[in-house]
Amino acid sequence: MYRYDEFDAAFVKERTAQFSDQVARRLTGELNEDQFRPLRLMNGLYLQLHAYMLRIAVPYGTMNSKQLRMLARIARDYDRGYGHFTTRQNIQFNWPKLRDIPKILADLASVEMHAIQTSGNCIRNITTDQFAGATADEIIDPRPVAEILRQWSSLHPEFSYLPRKFKIAMTGSTNDRAAIRFHDIGLQAATNAVGEIGWEVWVGGGLGRTPMIGKQISPFVPHEHLLAYLESILRVYNRYGRRDNKYKARIKILVHETGIDTIREQVEEEFAHVKGGVLTLPQEELDRITRYFAQPDYELVNETTVDVAKEKILNPPYGRWLERNLNAHRQPGYVSLTISLKPTGGAPGDATDKQMEVVADLAERYSFDELRVSHEQNLVLPHVRITDLPAVYAKLVEHELAEGNAGQITDIICCPGLDFCALANARSIPLAQELSRKFASPERQAEIGDLKIKISGCINACGHHHVGHIGILGVEKKGTELYQITVGGDATENAAIGNILGHGFVVEEVPAAIERLVDLYISKRESADEPFIAAYRRLGDAPFKEALYGNA
Repeated sequence: MYRYDEFDAAFVKERTAQFSDQVARRLTGELNEDQFRPLRLMNGLYLQLHAYMLRIAVPYGTMNSKQLRMLARIARDYDRGYGHFTTRQNIQFNWPKLRDIPKILADLASVEMHAIQTSGNCIRNITTDQFAGATADEIIDPRPVAEILRQWSSLHPEFSYLPRKFKIAMTGSTNDRAAIRFHDIGLQAATNAVGEIGWEVWVGGGLGRTPMIGKQISPFVPHEHLLAYLESILRVYNRYGRRDNKYKARIKILVHETGIDTIREQVEEEFAHVKGGVLTLPQEELDRITRYFAQPDYELVNETTVDVAKEKILNPPYGRWLERNLNAHRQPGYVSLTISLKPTGGAPGDATDKQMEVVADLAERYSFDELRVSHEQNLVLPHVRITDLPAVYAKLVEHELAEGNAGQITDIICCPGLDFCALANARSIPLAQELSRKFASPERQAEIGDLKIKISGCINACGHHHVGHIGILGVEKKGTELYQITVGGDATENAAIGNILGHGFVVEEVPAAIERLVDLYISKRESADEPFIAAYRRLGDAPFKEALYGNA
């Protein structure tokens, strides 16, 4: 895990002091809200419906137990005893008082954390596969490169006032668990003809009111030239991105309207000027950063498999948890473990201060003091010995963190919605809670299998509804909250945007509508092994539309 050097520490300390002065001036009235707004946004502070919201960066989703304990303390001392983990692998606090923000930022700085560039028209937190550096299907750990990109993008003078916000995601695996094709820039590890490792680059993806799948702009960019190539993309965007209309300002619109071939030509022209210059990464710097992410000192263990079938008989809840929440590890005898933040009737992505402290303890004792935040709003212990799984599970059970539902219908991605967000048209959390109750039966979830529901309270799509196998979008019509249902979205390497099947439903009708879709899938699938998304692609929209609306 990366640790701050003297420059990092000084940089965050100075920025914290600067913003503390700005907060003080706002509290005295020296700055009005219009003057304060751009200053607070550069420091992750939003004004929501009822209070300020502070969004804290978790670079590439990785942190240690000390940092999570600090987040727990902030939740307890400055908020209402909980925090909300987001789809950018960050954490949000929904109820801090403005006068307390300087103290919160100072506490964060003491554990090498901050809220810089978690909002505003800049390069946001760079996200990765939650199993990076641990998963068995990985070509390369992307986090050293992500750290380099973090340092490059932080307060980059040329890209601090972009036409709109800019998001980068990366994965070191051939299996995309970071939704890279739905980001402004997506990076996927690749090898060339001689076996060298570099990066496949995608550009122009995104969700929101105009969802688009990114287009490949380069099949291979070497490590040492990646910064130069990304800077070339940002320069083209900064030069030509529209500033006259915020709805058309994202790079996806520029790529769509200009064409990927023209964008590629412009990027390559820019790249030719900067390639081989100061942005070329020296091997010694790559090596230095990579050392921070060295593999843990694994033990050689005799027990390298877990008999899930046996455990499902002896202890069904434990067996289900093992079946759903484990990911294969590169090291024999270890697994990566998803800790679900989706309990029955809970708000997706929320964790109490006590729960955060428990996960911090588990990370410190059983996962080499390392944990991850996933873009699916769960937590991950990346390096757990198989022999330690019973002890970890027992502790999770004690604190209501042992839901064995990763990837199932109740593992719902959900934005804060109208309960908190000033931009939302409809509530999303209560609907997610009701759906989790409706499908709470473990037997029912097992029957359904892999099925991803994603809910957004407005068209900004913070809940990623466009790429849910079933997506739900809250809209407002004549003062009534309605919910549009989409089917067929996919955030993986098989990227797809879901189709709207018809008119919206009032909130009371949505759970039954979702159940009709599920029942249709179960009745039409070729076997119990055919997942929902595969059945949808085989059958098309028509039967699912009929299940929702009948023959009318």
